[in-house]
Amino acid sequence: MTFVVDDKCIDCKHTTCVTVCPVDCFYEGPNMLVINPDECIDCALCEPECPVDAIRSEDEADPYWTEKNAELCYTEGWEMIDEEKPPMEGYEEAAKIENKKDRLITHVQI
Repeated sequence: MTFVVDDKCIDCKHTTCVTVCPVDCFYEGPNMLVINPDECIDCALCEPECPVDAIRSEDEADPYWTEKNAELCYTEGWEMIDEEKPPMEGYEEAAKIENKKDRLITHVQI
């Protein structure tokens, strides 16, 4: 089993979760983070660190987000992140929005 980042992370991108990850399995895209399921060791350290409750165990996650995490961590331009950064500008308002799937930006400008 692995952990999954869902749409609550979109346009927020808090990175406190990456600082506790012992295997550096988080990847950063333009407006969200994902977890590489091939690297996650199911330690659960990241889950309580997310202030917007965007991290779920795979068995509790929407299958759509399980697939998206597995896909996006291998997408060109999505890089491993292991250091904390400030959240995105406007994250307070973005955190209030539900069902943000349509706001996901998958392609990184290179």
